[in-house]
Amino acid sequence: MTQEMTNTMTDTMIGNMLDMQEQMNQKVDSDWRNQGFEWYRAIWVECAELMDHYGWKWWKHQSPDQEQIKLELVDIWHFGLSQMLASGDKPSKLSKKIVEELSEPKQYGDFLAGVEAFTTEVLAERTFPVAGFAGLAKLVDMDINDLYQRYVGKNVLNFFRQDNGYKDGSYLKIWRGREDNEHLVEVLTEIDPSESNYRDQIYKALTQRYSEFGD
Repeated sequence: MTQEMTNTMTDTMIGNMLDMQEQMNQKVDSDWRNQGFEWYRAIWVECAELMDHYGWKWWKHQSPDQEQIKLELVDIWHFGLSQMLASGDKPSKLSKKIVEELSEPKQYGDFLAGVEAFTTEVLAERTFPVAGFAGLAKLVDMDINDLYQRYVGKNVLNFFRQDNGYKDGSYLKIWRGREDNEHLVEVLTEIDPSESNYRDQIYKALTQRYSEFGD
């Protein structure tokens, strides 16, 4: 596959994710662009959760939970895309910018130190440093295809949460002792991402699990 073909595929996936993020934000608040939401704050809080999944406590045994680490990165990606969309730039312009920055990831020697450097940049600039995100993704071997698959999955879960009472507090995030994120990880291993109705299949699988484990 040529670099041009790779860039085209990446641009398509980025465009799809920007579109899905717009839909999600509209689902939460139809006037979301004018609300002044602090996306940078959401990102740095997710960074703290990311570090917890990686493990940083020297006083207890911990080992990195790779699946949850990647899902936390996807959560950060959601808020990062929202930050960029809120700028008012056209999706086509944002997509080009994202593709360029993803191709030049920042070099972090240590994952935890990298998260701290990334978070520092987020707080200082109140923006989304895509190259910094790419650097963290690289350290956990998450390429664009992996990011895309997991993003679609989490996007569907976010819609599922909204449809089942997330905003009014009636949604049950713990299903028989496990978070919905953990169920999502299992669901994603059961469905072929190349299927044309990939998103619908994920939603259906989550619905079935929720009906079985939600009480």
